[in-house]
Amino acid sequence: MSLMISASGIRGIVGESLTAEVTGEYAAALGTYIAGGLVVVGRDSRPSGPMLQEAVTHSLLRCGCPVIDLGVASTPAIALRVRQYGAAAGIILTASHNPAQWNGIKFLTHEGLAPPAVQARQIWQIREQRAFRYLPAGQEGNCRTDNTAATWHVETVLATLTPARMAARRYRVVLDSVNGAGGQEGRLLLEALDCQVTHINAEPTGQFAHPPEPLREHLQQLCATVREQQADIGFAQDPDADRVAIVDEHGEYIGEEFTLALAAKLWFSNRPGALAANLSTSRMVDDLAAAAGPPCRVVRTAVGEANVVSAMQQHHCLYGGEGNGGVIDPRVVPVRNSLVGMSSALELMAGSHQPLSALVAEIPRYHMIKQKFPCDPRRIQLALQCVRDQFADEPMNDLDGLRIDWPEGWVHVRGSNTEPLLRLIAESRDAAAAQRLLDRVRQVIQPLLQ
Repeated sequence: MSLMISASGIRGIVGESLTAEVTGEYAAALGTYIAGGLVVVGRDSRPSGPMLQEAVTHSLLRCGCPVIDLGVASTPAIALRVRQYGAAAGIILTASHNPAQWNGIKFLTHEGLAPPAVQARQIWQIREQRAFRYLPAGQEGNCRTDNTAATWHVETVLATLTPARMAARRYRVVLDSVNGAGGQEGRLLLEALDCQVTHINAEPTGQFAHPPEPLREHLQQLCATVREQQADIGFAQDPDADRVAIVDEHGEYIGEEFTLALAAKLWFSNRPGALAANLSTSRMVDDLAAAAGPPCRVVRTAVGEANVVSAMQQHHCLYGGEGNGGVIDPRVVPVRNSLVGMSSALELMAGSHQPLSALVAEIPRYHMIKQKFPCDPRRIQLALQCVRDQFADEPMNDLDGLRIDWPEGWVHVRGSNTEPLLRLIAESRDAAAAQRLLDRVRQVIQPLLQ
């Protein structure tokens, strides 16, 4: 398995494509590119993290970069500290929702964002040419530790809320942190809102208690615990805590798409404005914007946090997000943020005096099917061309892969940015119709799948 390389960084299987040596080389390329500027470094809880972080820190110091070590922290918390320190760059060691044997290096600009594609290519070129700028012995950078990332993150989220409204409700909450990086921050936030918290899979061991992507089939323990505790809501973070999935008071998984939809419902009511969302995100947000009226609207983007944030800046959007459970409130940091997703759902419940299931019932519901298939990255463009040829007479958007729209629904087919996969998403008001649309496209690409 080769490294998966995108604008924001790299991912690979530790000990195979991703080693300490490779990790150190990419860190040295960044250190060379920023000419010895300050770098904030943090990681998720994977067991390979300390080894890779040692390699990263060593390389940065050799390039003359001062390093601030945040230890285990969520992706949004690390991005926030990059901005607060005025650092030249950040590095996060995480493979997000990938299985435990994976890890990765996510690069951040001084704004706490993924680097633009041009900048990323320049960093990759330094690594490919081994054109590292190491300083003589005695001129290395220095490293210091900062254990306050969780506190800063929670305080920044709280500043965007009306905590007293939620505190008065004393919500019973179950939090599943999948033994990832977000448990401390998630619990601190919920306790600051006077929630009664049952915390499962809380320790940041990186030994994930279940497959780490927060999908229905992985969250049976959370659903059962919500029912056992008679909780008002359940939250499931992913390993780097930039995404969250939600379970209602009946212990029913409501789907990742509702994380953004619930936040949008709150935002459009409290602070109306534009929302950026990618092409794979449900039409629920479009319906909510239409119901709220101007200036509420949805700006569609290519998949990926960097693309959503770029559209937010270009179109002056107040908010952003993706249908994978990631919501972005730039008042905190322009990064997907599970704490924002959790607090938005709780604030919406508190303001409406309704249980979560009732709020979900108010949102126009669609049926979405998401499937992914192993596919050699070299075949993905051929697969997309086959789809383009087959459905040439249908309305089509090629901003990111291909999205084909029919009157009864749509299908989005695209290569993954992070894994050797082809992703297919179909949506319709009718589940059977969504499946029929997805099957039509899958039949076209089936011969190219491995």
